[in-house]
Amino acid sequence: MKNDLQALSNQLLPLPVPWRDPNQVSPGQLAVYIGELESACALNPQNAALRTCLGMAQAMNLDVYKALDSLETATRLDDEHFWAQLKFAELHYRLRALPFAEEQTQKALNLATNSWELSIARRQLQEIRRLMRDGTQKPAWTRPLEKPAILLTLFFMLVGVAYLWR
Repeated sequence: MKNDLQALSNQLLPLPVPWRDPNQVSPGQLAVYIGELESACALNPQNAALRTCLGMAQAMNLDVYKALDSLETATRLDDEHFWAQLKFAELHYRLRALPFAEEQTQKALNLATNSWELSIARRQLQEIRRLMRDGTQKPAWTRPLEKPAILLTLFFMLVGVAYLWR
């Protein structure tokens, strides 16, 4: 099993890492990379680091649901894995699910083991909170839409009457 994983990691090394510069990786190369990561995950299903890499590659390929599944699996496999937690939170942040992203980033902040990880998590948390403060999240529909609907209907009726009048 260890030899298989070593051979697979040797095969993955020549490929460019897609999240370093996504503009230099063609969709074909990215698909090959994702396929190799999926087979590596099949060989070692309990490895949270491989699942995290797979989720990041799937996110770069704009497979959001697959990326969410992979990163969620990585956080479930190892709840102490900083990068899995941070990337799971980052994907939610990019999808503008800000309250959940803030909660997950806070978990990643608590898992940071060195100053570099701590600064990355703090920067992400700071950006999430800035977006929440600026109102960049989806609005919560808490008020009834009865009055606006009636006014919009009256407006369309008025426009229809004006059109027929001409």
